[in-house]
Amino acid sequence: MCRPLNSKELQRIFEKLDKNGDGVVSVEEIKWVLDGIGVAISLEEIGFVVGGKSSLNLNEFISFYASISSSSSSSSSSSSSNGDDDDDDDDDLVKAFKVFDMNGDGFISCEELQMVLSRLGLWDGKDCRVMICVYDTNLDGMLDYQEFKHMMSVHAVS
Repeated sequence: MCRPLNSKELQRIFEKLDKNGDGVVSVEEIKWVLDGIGVAISLEEIGFVVGGKSSLNLNEFISFYASISSSSSSSSSSSSSNGDDDDDDDDDLVKAFKVFDMNGDGFISCEELQMVLSRLGLWDGKDCRVMICVYDTNLDGMLDYQEFKHMMSVHAVS
């Protein structure tokens, strides 16, 4: 499974979500991001986790992340006792790959990468070709699943 986000990464995500700079993000914005990365959660479920608040400041956002990541890690630890941890990791990677492979052709193109990062508010204007080039071992200009898996394993360690 991917490593948890650190506080600096969470602050960066929070700042991207807080478009008007008022120091809070709404639960609707959080749901939008989670939907964008393929996490199916209702507004009611988010509301329950955040104690019925309509918006979160940075500390509350970090607590929210901790609560959803601890619940997902506890569910994966229960499956790891069955020896299925690697399967869960691969399932998560396949799901993540499908989020980026928007046209379902089995490859992540520069355009797809840019579109998903833009939707998440994480694209900083860098050329996505450069990002892909680093992990594109067969030099076709796109990432296949194995290249994506390698990229994620490198970033999970660093």
